[in-house]
Amino acid sequence: MYCTRVVTPVARCMNSALARPLSSAVVSRRQEVVIPQAVVPANSNISSLISQIRSFQTSAVRKDIDSAAKYIGAGAATVGVAGSGAGIGTVFGSLMIAYARNPSLKNNLFSYAILGFALSEAMGLFCLLMAIMIIYAL
Repeated sequence: MYCTRVVTPVARCMNSALARPLSSAVVSRRQEVVIPQAVVPANSNISSLISQIRSFQTSAVRKDIDSAAKYIGAGAATVGVAGSGAGIGTVFGSLMIAYARNPSLKNNLFSYAILGFALSEAMGLFCLLMAIMIIYAL
């Protein structure tokens, strides 16, 4: 508890956790709120004063939340790269099975396999490009 020099008796003594948003009060280390030593008129609204303090302190927390959301989104976008790897494995595994069943269609099967490889790899590259755009463009 600390006491502030505010004229109204309601806000004479307030807990420092009440002057900060819940996310910064729980996550961050204990910080003291500094209120400027300005003359507060007797008819001023203490809620506007507290909202000014909160809006000043939440800027750093909001930036941290935005950067965390950016990295979480980029990580979620890279999941498609694993799908691309699984798709490439499936394409060439199916090529081996088809070639083992009918070796005379080797050229046709290989051209279809290369087409499937290119499409699967393109989807993986699109996912990777989206992750890079999320990190650096936003």
